Amino acid sequence: MKVVIAGGGTGGHLFPGLAIAEEFKKRDGDSEVIFVGTENGIEAKIIPREGYPIKFIRSEGIVGKSLFKMIKATAELVLSAIDSSRILKVLSPDIVIGVGGYSSGAIVLLAGLRSIPTMIHEQNSVPGLTNRILGKVVKRVCVTYYESVSSFPMGKTFLTGNPIRGKILKGEKEASYRLFSLLDDMFTVFIFGGSSGARSINRAMVDALNYLTDLRDKIQFLHQTGERDFEGIREAYRKAGAKGTVAPFIYQMAEAYAVADVVVSRAGATTLAEITALGKPAILVPYPYAAGRHQEFNALKLREMGAAFMIRDDEMRGENLAKNIRELYENEALRAEMQRSSQGLGRPDAGSKVVDIAMSLIKNGRRKT
Repeated sequence: MKVVIAGGGTGGHLFPGLAIAEEFKKRDGDSEVIFVGTENGIEAKIIPREGYPIKFIRSEGIVGKSLFKMIKATAELVLSAIDSSRILKVLSPDIVIGVGGYSSGAIVLLAGLRSIPTMIHEQNSVPGLTNRILGKVVKRVCVTYYESVSSFPMGKTFLTGNPIRGKILKGEKEASYRLFSLLDDMFTVFIFGGSSGARSINRAMVDALNYLTDLRDKIQFLHQTGERDFEGIREAYRKAGAKGTVAPFIYQMAEAYAVADVVVSRAGATTLAEITALGKPAILVPYPYAAGRHQEFNALKLREMGAAFMIRDDEMRGENLAKNIRELYENEALRAEMQRSSQGLGRPDAGSKVVDIAMSLIKNGRRKT
């Protein structure tokens, strides 16, 4: 069985694809899973580390770009189609699955035109442009949130949840403390702003240290900053005398979650799928420019269910963040209640549901050939 998973650009698109690949390999060790993405996306770094082959196409996003870049990106659609056609011809896959991002568009569309079984997975409550277009032509659509069901044709749209990698659930706590050079008897706050960091979160966290000086010997931090802010944030922690580890990027997310008593993060769908599957209390800071404000809607849902605090990006200041961290540190009963609420929202079986649908498509495709 040969499976092509197309998409990426951000971890929010890529990591569900990896979870789907993992489920295919779990069911059939001889399955061949090939990823398709761009050389500039996060997939170029992550996929080789995960041990899967990846094919690159020339493609750029169009939404939100300057006129010149829009013209350039439109021209690259032709190149993307040429690259995608070549890949399909060489691989002859049993199914092509799009997981979002502009690099999924051409190859999923061309696969459908060649009568190769196709499906997409939409992570967000507000679907992106690529998936809205592909939803009209693919055989099946899997969605994370009920709110996005109405954006796709009835009859072929399924509510599955957002697939998470199995290893996310298997971080070994004691080994993880050693991995990140953390103390195993301290309250740990894990801060990250997505694969490339979030400047507003980084700055607010540094400022928050000024309001947490009395807890300096009781709280430690694991902070993924992104490459851009790494040196400055690391130096700020050093000057504040705060305990913990600062890194530009953390590949070992399972281990990072394992040591976390509280998570401070953006509210992307994949991050929330991981947090809720693990039941981690969270302080969510929605990315304000997400399409259709979907991160804000995601965060509001968790807040309403008692699973998280939420701070809007324009209100993200050190004093506010420190107040939330202090409350979660001091109130163990609150953390336990948030954990129960979070786990109630989690869907750890989402990957299995997506692959069930994919396997059905593959079987139907084989019967017709």
